[in-house]
Amino acid sequence: MSGNDQDDLQLLDAPVAQNAQNKGIAADIDLTSATTEAEWLARLDEIGDELDPVAGGFTPLGADHAALYADAGDTLLVTFESIATIRKRQPDHRPKGFTHAQARGWSSLNILARQPRWFRDPEIYDYFDAQIDTGFFENFRRVLFYGEGMCGYAACAYSLAAAGATVLAIAPQATLDPTLAGWDRRFMGARRLDFRSRFGFAPAMLDGGRNAFVVHDPAQRLDLMHATLFRRPFVTLLRSPNLGKDTAAALARLGALDPMIDAAAQGKMTPAVFHTLMRARRTDAAYLERLTKRCAKQGGHPALTLTAARHALAQSDSRKLRKYLTRAEKQLSR
Repeated sequence: MSGNDQDDLQLLDAPVAQNAQNKGIAADIDLTSATTEAEWLARLDEIGDELDPVAGGFTPLGADHAALYADAGDTLLVTFESIATIRKRQPDHRPKGFTHAQARGWSSLNILARQPRWFRDPEIYDYFDAQIDTGFFENFRRVLFYGEGMCGYAACAYSLAAAGATVLAIAPQATLDPTLAGWDRRFMGARRLDFRSRFGFAPAMLDGGRNAFVVHDPAQRLDLMHATLFRRPFVTLLRSPNLGKDTAAALARLGALDPMIDAAAQGKMTPAVFHTLMRARRTDAAYLERLTKRCAKQGGHPALTLTAARHALAQSDSRKLRKYLTRAEKQLSR
């Protein structure tokens, strides 16, 4: 990694420390105690009311979606998020994009989904059309679109609305149109959605952007096949082997996801920065166990299995890991 990449990585923590005073918008509104999704949305609406009523707030977008906008700095973080994932994964039950941007003094626009409809509703089209018509995205020096899986698809697709934006998508689908992605049978119900009209084929919607980063685990065959559809001169495909089906959750567990968002938003994301962040896998028990299993299944690499198993056992004891270790030791002693 070059010295510039190392310097860029070291600078990523700076915005958090410098903008700690920006934390605490509507801190008295507790989303964690909401017992239903409707109650959670009502409280999020209250947070919207505490934001600038002219420049920010909560906007329902039909029955299945909503938007939350907070006006702050000249960097805008646009995230697409599932409400179910927010309430399951975020400690404060607030949208990740809202909390992440708030801590850094950035503006944020969070598009929220109640149902897995891949954001393919007319209300979403109309909302982004309105932002295009008013020149909303032109008010910001930097714009980053972020999402994972279904939300990664939407981040890529709707980035067309913001010329020159950067996109960071974790394991996104390119489309679920069965004529183009009939091999992906994970989301059969979503095939009924319209992926052929406006903002439809996500890779083509990236043409107006500055650059895009698509992170995927090549061991997840369907994620890899979608990633190959994103090949463009300005799209960087970043491989994250052996992180498992939920790549974004694994990146968060490694402590790599937030720095990746920071790097992309600040124009400092490079393959070298990404690979530096991925070094955290070396001490991650789940990754090391998955790597050991893969080496063992390949059969012809007992030395690699031995090394992986020892590293994994140093992090977490496991009967299965000890079994892999013993088998590798026997193979090497023959």
